[in-house]
Amino acid sequence: MSGLSFTREIAEIRFGTGLSPRLRGPRNLEDMMRRLKGKDHAAQLYKIEPFEEFAERIARVSALWKIRRANRGSDAAEKATQDIGVEKRRARKAQQRWLWQALRRRAHTQDGLRERLAFFWGDHFTARGKVSVMKRATSPYVESAIRPHVAGYFSDMLKAVIAQPVMLQYLDQKASVGPESAAGKKKENGLNENFARELLELHTLGVGGPYSQADVTELAELLTGLTYNQDGVFGFREEFAQPGAETVLGQSYGGDAAALSDVHAALDDLARHPATARHLAQKMAVHFVSDRPDSALVDAMQGRYLETGGHLGEMVHAMLAQPAAWAPEFANVKQPIDFVGSALRALAVPNEALAVNDWKAIRLAFTVPMRLMGQTWEEPLGPDGWSEDDSEWITPQRFAARVDWAMNAPQGLLADLPDPRDFVTAALGRNVPDALQFAANAAEDKRTGVGLVLASPAFQRM
Repeated sequence: MSGLSFTREIAEIRFGTGLSPRLRGPRNLEDMMRRLKGKDHAAQLYKIEPFEEFAERIARVSALWKIRRANRGSDAAEKATQDIGVEKRRARKAQQRWLWQALRRRAHTQDGLRERLAFFWGDHFTARGKVSVMKRATSPYVESAIRPHVAGYFSDMLKAVIAQPVMLQYLDQKASVGPESAAGKKKENGLNENFARELLELHTLGVGGPYSQADVTELAELLTGLTYNQDGVFGFREEFAQPGAETVLGQSYGGDAAALSDVHAALDDLARHPATARHLAQKMAVHFVSDRPDSALVDAMQGRYLETGGHLGEMVHAMLAQPAAWAPEFANVKQPIDFVGSALRALAVPNEALAVNDWKAIRLAFTVPMRLMGQTWEEPLGPDGWSEDDSEWITPQRFAARVDWAMNAPQGLLADLPDPRDFVTAALGRNVPDALQFAANAAEDKRTGVGLVLASPAFQRM
């Protein structure tokens, strides 16, 4: 790290999930990358269903719907209706449990960079189901399509995402049919450009990227055939796919018979495009470093991405190797998930603070407060995900919700709160403002002192 101002505090606060009084942060940049490229210990310790398992829930509900339709008006249909309701409630409760698992990962990981990247890329590829149990499938989707690829090639992540029923349902791809396909000639639905447009505008080239409406349409035709069955299993339906070649950004894909390999070829080219490299580098730099990142930082990230054929781990490495990444001022406001997660980490909240199956307690402790802070768990308003604009998160009402949580939640999670005079250092390291140190020293009780530290402007930034 010659010439760079690496510190454990910055590594953990800006690029990780916060400081911990019990866990030591990485020693240097090489240690950060070694952990990121190593085993995903947090995912092994704090399980979240992969989508392949979640699909079993979808299959059960699908089977129940078949029973209901085949036995209208009978006791069997009524029983099936009740069982569908049971499955939906189970999925809703599971979604709450997965929030606690995600927070426990942040609180106890020794690889905070991986947690941050998983959330960043999950947000980049925002998707949520629209109906039935699929509404609760976001965590399994991220677990299967995003998390395994955060230090790999972007093209692999892109291909995993387009094979996810959650994304296909979210952006209406399942209903998209090629006009000249066998199904299209029968007038079964029509071409839907939603997914193609978001792939170009949000996921790859970026807003204002070098593509036209014709590119959107041609890509939409190329994507026809991507679908999934009633059991939540991805597939490619040739009878839905537009036959013939499609031209995207001047490159022709496919021929007489449509095939998934043609879609993959187009995604590979989009992933390696210079505009994609710039878009992803800029977005990552904004998320991790500053709303207005240093141009040399973004240039270095973009260059490394292109040199390596779109390797995300190498782009991260390039970001961390730039002096601007280690500026001592913390510029970004923590989103609610980051605020709550880093608070749990600083407090060293034990795994058993809440039972994994106690979904009501999890909802009251985290889901409801985070919604009041402006971040309803797995429910961003649109496919562009959560805002990176700091002002979105520190409105009077949302900041009041942070203060309320800081003052009240810790005592419900810990049998004994830490001494504020020690806690302020545990939470902020060497970055404690004099006024905050004085407030922690002068606090009339532990609850007030800990709350003041968590609610402080210094703790709100990363």
